[in-house]
Amino acid sequence: MKIIMSVEISEGYARWKELFESAVDAREKYGVKVLAYGHPKDNENKVYQVLEIESMERMQEALKDPEIAKARTEAGVKLDTQEVVFLVE
Repeated sequence: MKIIMSVEISEGYARWKELFESAVDAREKYGVKVLAYGHPKDNENKVYQVLEIESMERMQEALKDPEIAKARTEAGVKLDTQEVVFLVE
């Protein structure tokens, strides 16, 4: 299943990217494959990720993982702004 996830961040794109890229092992543990990520040209405080996931249940497990939750918090992810779009394959 492929999804687009968007979220606002408060610690800047460079900080978010550093922590996002450091979580490779945690994502692999839950079968999350990163296809692309970035931000709009004029807004580095809004991040988009295109992900391939095994299932939404596994994705929810990943988001509850303390290591991933800590990285998201440290990156300034504003959880209440998170949006998920399911892509048709």
